[in-house]
Amino acid sequence: MTTGQAEFEAICEHFAGQYEDVTRGRMMSSPGLRYRGRVFAFFHRDKMVFRLGEGFDIEAFGISDYGLLSPFKKKPALRAWFEIPTSELQHWRPLAERALEFMRGTVARSLR
Repeated sequence: MTTGQAEFEAICEHFAGQYEDVTRGRMMSSPGLRYRGRVFAFFHRDKMVFRLGEGFDIEAFGISDYGLLSPFKKKPALRAWFEIPTSELQHWRPLAERALEFMRGTVARSLR
């Protein structure tokens, strides 16, 4: 198990144990975390990927090594999803908190 996998597992244990509406799930065949059935973070290719929203300023969060999720060959990157490598591992848990808060807001808006 890599350092990234171990940290991802620790984050999953924490979130699934701490928050009633958070469960494990899958995104793009990769393990992830869901809030009320919607994925807000997942582990893919030794990176954690977070749905933080298009307006999220990742550099203001203190992160310089990141990318946008780009799973499609002929479509642009998904601007709401940020890929964070293990070089920024110390930010994974706080980013997971932010992604959960973003997803809570998204779900609440969709229920109106």
